[in-house]
Amino acid sequence: MSDDNGVRVIKAPDTLSRKVIKGGPGAVDPAALERAEAVIAGMADSYLDWVEEDLVKIQGACDELKANKDKPKAFLDKVFGIAHDMKGQGGSFNYDLMTILGNDLCRFIESIDDMTDPDLEVIVLYIDTMKIVISQRMSGDGGEEGRKILSGLDLVFKKLTRKD
Repeated sequence: MSDDNGVRVIKAPDTLSRKVIKGGPGAVDPAALERAEAVIAGMADSYLDWVEEDLVKIQGACDELKANKDKPKAFLDKVFGIAHDMKGQGGSFNYDLMTILGNDLCRFIESIDDMTDPDLEVIVLYIDTMKIVISQRMSGDGGEEGRKILSGLDLVFKKLTRKD
């Protein structure tokens, strides 16, 4: 939903209630669930601040990786850790595309044995794409634009890594 100034109101998803058992053994107390959902909803405004800080951190880690291509392990691990955190937060605050991108970046980093220049290009591409998603406030799955982004990333990924 947006107003005439282009401001979009983002309603936090009801993610906790979809993940817990309601009723029966091991069930979560509905009142406790409501309180937890309210806490998450109250933090939704802070997500964009957090993710923008994470984007600065992941860019810094990527810059360190570029400067240390001959011994990338520690720097790949650093990029992985930040991407993993971003992946975990995205879906909780209705930025599912960030979760997908973070997950894909993590899986890609896990697949690297000896880092090559094309591998580094893929990492940079994912980070740049995450920046676009947040700067454009592409919540949810990003709709048609989100599908185009994922499709384009897949094509570039295949070309750069020669994986068909």
